Amino acid sequence: MHRAAARRLAHTAAHSAKRASAATVHQANAHVPLSVAKPPPAPPHGPQATPDQWVVLQPAPQAAFAALAHRIQLADKIPLESLQQACTHSSVLPVFARWPSLEKPAANGNLAALGNSLLGMFVTEHLNARYPHLPLKALKAAVSAFAGPLTCATVAKEMGATHLVRWHRTPATASAPAVMHQDALASIPRALLALVYTHVSLPAAREFTQSFFLSRTVDMRALLKFSDPKLQLIETVAKLRRERPVSRLLAETGRNSNSPVYVVGVYSGADKLGEGFGSSLKMAEYRAAEDALQRFYLTETPPEELKMPSETFLTGDIFERGAAGEEHRHTPIALGETEVRYDAGSVSDARPPPPPPAWMIRKMERGLAGGADRRTKTQA
Repeated sequence: MHRAAARRLAHTAAHSAKRASAATVHQANAHVPLSVAKPPPAPPHGPQATPDQWVVLQPAPQAAFAALAHRIQLADKIPLESLQQACTHSSVLPVFARWPSLEKPAANGNLAALGNSLLGMFVTEHLNARYPHLPLKALKAAVSAFAGPLTCATVAKEMGATHLVRWHRTPATASAPAVMHQDALASIPRALLALVYTHVSLPAAREFTQSFFLSRTVDMRALLKFSDPKLQLIETVAKLRRERPVSRLLAETGRNSNSPVYVVGVYSGADKLGEGFGSSLKMAEYRAAEDALQRFYLTETPPEELKMPSETFLTGDIFERGAAGEEHRHTPIALGETEVRYDAGSVSDARPPPPPPAWMIRKMERGLAGGADRRTKTQA
């Protein structure tokens, strides 16, 4: 009898808790819009949509795009429909193909391609004009650091476009890589740059690139890698027709202790090229040569002399001459010296093979001579 009473009491308590939970959910849904509180209906005239597909089919509210336009200061320059297109990745089109009754949205594939070309042009010309002596491999690495996919995805997150992007995860195929969330985010700043170019002007697109990409801080010294700084410094100085670099000990301390420190400077004549320190003379000399190469390759153009080739493009006819044409005519800066061969080759540490030793040469000559004698006897 006690067990039956306990079961009835437990059943009553469970029923009361279920009613209280339902009341709490109803009270919470009272402040939520009807479209969110109720489960969404299935798309008409098509198969049942999965949760991921349903998210793709639902566009973000217009108020969210208006807030994005004000955040990036493009509210009065680009319409909201174009912003919605810039946030729609082309990976959603196969999802809409399953429901022909639904209208396919405009994707940002062409805009992202145009924006990527513009972004690469702006960043490349800026780095080439700012660092005229930068090696080719370091220049490519710097362009990727300023305008690569990871940087574009970071810019999209900073803009607040993470919850506005419409994309669908697509596995990799034989002809196309997989589409991930980072790829969809990276397409948004590129598409926005293309919209600024098409709706406003080329100078406005350059300002957009300067504000969101070129204003970032990148450690350029980390992009320069040298396999043999001393040898490369000797070749660089010889290319510039300067005196051969010489290492000089500038200061030292603790030579007879467990932790000595040496400071070495590299000089070309009376000019000091670089300075380095280390626990040994060889390490200090290595760092001094590396510092000299970094100072040379990272020589910057003064800001008042920094001019971009794209600044010569006029809003009207770019071939127009006259006062405006003469004012915007581009005067190219002097090109920097070509980098040494170890930094310009496909493999940075590639060196010509050493010549064979003398005994191997004599053996090869004797073998060739013996073979010729045997062929002569055979022919006779």
